[in-house]
Amino acid sequence: MGQFATLEDIKAIEREQPWPQSQPATTLYELLTKTKDAHGPLNAITFQLLSGPTDHAETLTWNEFHGRVTQAANLFRSLGVGPNDTIAYILPNCNETAVTLLGGAVAGIVNPINPLLEAEQIGSILRETNAKVVVTLKAFPKTDVAQKVAEALTHAPNVQTVLEVDLLRYLTGLKKFIVPLIRPKNPVSHSARVLGFNAECAKQPKTLSFDDPKEDRVACYFHTGGTTGMPKVAQHKYSGMIYNGWIGHTLLFTEQDNIICPLPLFHVFACHVILMASVASGAHVVFPTPQGYRGDGVFDNFWKLVERWKISFIITVPTAISAMMQRPVDADVSSVKTAFSGSAPLPVELFNRFEKATGVTLIEGYGLTEATCLVSCNPVDGEKKIGSIGFPFPHTDVKIVCDTPEGPTECGPDAVGEICISNPGVFAGQTYTEVEKNKDLFYYDNYLRTGDLGRMDPDGYLWITGRAKDLIIRGGHNIDPAEIEEALAGHDAVAFAGAIGQPDSFAGELPCVYVELVDGANVTEADLMAHAAEHIHERAAIPKHLEVLEELPKTAVGKVFKPDLRKMAITRVYNGALEKAGHAARVVSVTEDKKRGLVAHIARNGEADEGGVKAVLGEFTRPWDWHDAA
Repeated sequence: MGQFATLEDIKAIEREQPWPQSQPATTLYELLTKTKDAHGPLNAITFQLLSGPTDHAETLTWNEFHGRVTQAANLFRSLGVGPNDTIAYILPNCNETAVTLLGGAVAGIVNPINPLLEAEQIGSILRETNAKVVVTLKAFPKTDVAQKVAEALTHAPNVQTVLEVDLLRYLTGLKKFIVPLIRPKNPVSHSARVLGFNAECAKQPKTLSFDDPKEDRVACYFHTGGTTGMPKVAQHKYSGMIYNGWIGHTLLFTEQDNIICPLPLFHVFACHVILMASVASGAHVVFPTPQGYRGDGVFDNFWKLVERWKISFIITVPTAISAMMQRPVDADVSSVKTAFSGSAPLPVELFNRFEKATGVTLIEGYGLTEATCLVSCNPVDGEKKIGSIGFPFPHTDVKIVCDTPEGPTECGPDAVGEICISNPGVFAGQTYTEVEKNKDLFYYDNYLRTGDLGRMDPDGYLWITGRAKDLIIRGGHNIDPAEIEEALAGHDAVAFAGAIGQPDSFAGELPCVYVELVDGANVTEADLMAHAAEHIHERAAIPKHLEVLEELPKTAVGKVFKPDLRKMAITRVYNGALEKAGHAARVVSVTEDKKRGLVAHIARNGEADEGGVKAVLGEFTRPWDWHDAA
């Protein structure tokens, strides 16, 4: 494991371990086999269904995990999956999820799908990736995954086989007897055959029954939640996955480490950053509960779980840190070396509270699905600039590109532009499965445009300043929502803030912000508005509307989900304008259209004055339709 304190350390690693000469393996199976041969009897992966510190858990050693992955890969091949065919899985976290991820990538192309999506979205991803086999849950109490997938399959006729994982095997005692009696029914109307995942895997040999050619290929399809609300499918190659694992092994983990990862195994953070780093290093990774941080009792038991598994690395996101800080550190956490936070910017206050409460250093990092994942992080042993996303990793080249009248130009230190990256995880020209989506996605041929605005400071630290497409454009004036969010995040009572542009008939957009409070906080919207006015330096950026919500909508990895906030703002502004003009018509829903963006649907509510409604809503730039026309 290399020293990682300064920019010079990164450069030294690049010199001593050039790429691709230092790539530890060509294929995923080759990498997994090397780790099994080196660390076979050591723990590889642990899953516990319930969150209690003494609850039953299943741990697989590297020998056992390698055997299970091999059996799964053999099963997928026997079901007609070749290197260019897709195995999708719609699963919460469990050991079978990790086995399916790796086994699927060995046999064909694996496509993790978020089980929180609606059936229609799951179906559209299955069609987009042309999945042949689907691995999902058998109907189980307190979850509707099996039912949603059954419905989704009616929209995905290409799926030939469904393999069901039954979580019952993780239960003990009385619960094991009760679940079969209360198991929900799941009548299906699709034509795919349904088999038991574990029973079918058990019939397969533990040595690979097919050739694993030593060549690079696409092995994963990951849909991006994307802040636009319409999933796109990114392609990941063995080389990018192995590069992400190599970074983890080179800079962070050894076979002596225990990592707790309560993040979902349909997201690149858990899959490529954590699981691949374990596969590369031989570290042991613990997945508590099917829903990770969202699971019952995970936050209440978190520190006791850290103590139970002698955790050295905590993997987290800002939303989870905020929840942890509302509970006492009630266990021995002396084994913890570092906590790694990603997926969204970390407010300074939260960083300070965490370090003070735990004595553990937080490291912020940055990655994105389009680049397989990892881009940069703060140095483990060096100066951490709070709010910065640190140094680019070895063999990752970052350019900050500004649009100028002469075309795209690389910016100087501290100038804000679009963050563009080139590294072994970037599949230049073929990032997305849809050819159209790759247009204008690259500068200088192979630098991926991330859509994030940022700057590089004179010390080489990277900073994100906002999203290029999140800009609030007020009368042609660009406002960065991050400025509004940071000002409000500085208030003691605020846990999260999400700023967007709300429609305005005069300026096009006006800044608007939604706020989630810390548990038990007592503050008025007027107080928060006064705080915003005092701390936002740009007058044009002071929000015209501030609203406290019980909880902000968030993605599965804890990012504020802005499309939902935009829908709320459109509904409120349009209804206000219609009411003021004396029309009974109202917005009943706002939906995402691929070409038009967010579209408001208007119910007539009796005899609506069509001309009058058109005149009122015609003042705004966002499109609308009559509800009955839809």
